[in-house]
Amino acid sequence: MLKIGLTGGIGAGKSEVSRLFASYGAVVVDADLIAREVVAPGTEGLAAVLAEFGPDVLRADGELDRPALGALVFADPARLRALNAIVHPLVRARSAQLEEAAAPDAVVVHDVPLLAENGLAPLYDLVVVVDAADEVRLDRLVRLRGMAEAEARSRMAAQATREDRLAVADLVIDNSGPLEALAPRVRQVWDELTSR
Repeated sequence: MLKIGLTGGIGAGKSEVSRLFASYGAVVVDADLIAREVVAPGTEGLAAVLAEFGPDVLRADGELDRPALGALVFADPARLRALNAIVHPLVRARSAQLEEAAAPDAVVVHDVPLLAENGLAPLYDLVVVVDAADEVRLDRLVRLRGMAEAEARSRMAAQATREDRLAVADLVIDNSGPLEALAPRVRQVWDELTSR
């Protein structure tokens, strides 16, 4: 089994790279999806979030109100640390279960947005960083995701710097250009990974 840590700043294109890796046969363990799973209605994760942040972060249908929670935590580093202290251990445990279920010869790609921030690089055989210039990422967040510029900047500032992410990279996928330029580079990296 080859364990890959895949990361990149918000708006860099990590999700698209993850999707491409999956299409090539990787077992993708997506920390963002798992983070949603562990705070679904009825879970201990949701109960812990409500105990910490109160009922204002719960929608009428019983789901977590992510925009309301995001507004709280991305504006206050202490609140973000409190949320991470609840969610991260649950995500790690579920990720480990999914990895253990993979075939012995699998390439397991752990899609982890906060890999650099949380010092997780040593957990993987290799770290792949999807990189794009900050101004490119900002443009994508505002233009393609419809975020207000201030919110996009706040979310970017809450993550590691490009330099910090690149410092933990074994391989870098540059995604500063158009989407059609991404797939050939991802295929090249995939071929390099599977040759190991």
